[in-house]
Amino acid sequence: MALHEDEIPVDESIIRSLLARERPEWADLPLKRAGAGTDNTMFRLGDDLLVRVPRNAHNAGMLRKEQTWLPRLAPLLPLTVPEPVHQGSPSDDFPLPWAIYRWIDGAEAAPDTVHDWAAFGRDLAGFVRTLHGLGTMGAVRAGDLAGYRGGLLRDAGHWVDRGFADCAGLVPGLDTLERMWRDALALPDPPGPHVLLHVDLKPTNLLARDGTLHAVIDFAGLAVGHPDAEHAPTWDLPAEAREAYRAALDIDDATWQRARAWAIIVGVSGIAYYRDTFPAFVAECHARLSNILDADSPHVP
Repeated sequence: MALHEDEIPVDESIIRSLLARERPEWADLPLKRAGAGTDNTMFRLGDDLLVRVPRNAHNAGMLRKEQTWLPRLAPLLPLTVPEPVHQGSPSDDFPLPWAIYRWIDGAEAAPDTVHDWAAFGRDLAGFVRTLHGLGTMGAVRAGDLAGYRGGLLRDAGHWVDRGFADCAGLVPGLDTLERMWRDALALPDPPGPHVLLHVDLKPTNLLARDGTLHAVIDFAGLAVGHPDAEHAPTWDLPAEAREAYRAALDIDDATWQRARAWAIIVGVSGIAYYRDTFPAFVAECHARLSNILDADSPHVP
């Protein structure tokens, strides 16, 4: 099902034609769908490769960004990240750039793939510490690197209010979530410098192997900006992982509240936008918001 009005449909026959045109040595390898996100559709190619195809022109730009940055970042990061092996060109068969990467063995972070959630949270914090410690590597917050999740909370207000309105009656505890968002708006702006951000460290982008965090994938949202929103997806994780992550990075209360606000508005906007088209993602957003409410509720022993 299409998720965006300007989405360009793609299927295995189109992927075969793209491969025959640009990488004929791979054109006859086994090909099967390997998942889909809000930005791209994926196909596993043979045993060792992954084809990523953008859903629309906006996401094609994000894919090109990965091709530029991943080779620079990979040697500097403590976990495995995707390795681009081919940058596909637009054609009559598919009018946008596309890409091929090395396949990374692993499974999405989940209760049956992670053995120790506290250790997982600390490992994720180590990855974030290293990434943010790179500064901006000469980049500035502009163009493809100006993702909204690296900006200030107040700059998101024009669409956040609409998201809350669209979620009326759909999200339990919505009034409490909106109060948290408003309270975070009243906090001082982040004091630190801009850094490089992954911005989407949710479980589907964190691959476990042998029970531990092995790889971080999907750098399409890579941005330069304030680090608050980087911490937001920890509300997709169990409390043990989230608490270990925060402790490992020694995140102060104001930063944590701003991060929680980012988690709220991304969850609310996701439900509002995808409620009729992407039920799995909407379920992720509901789970995130439930975790936020649970963490805010007093627990009586």
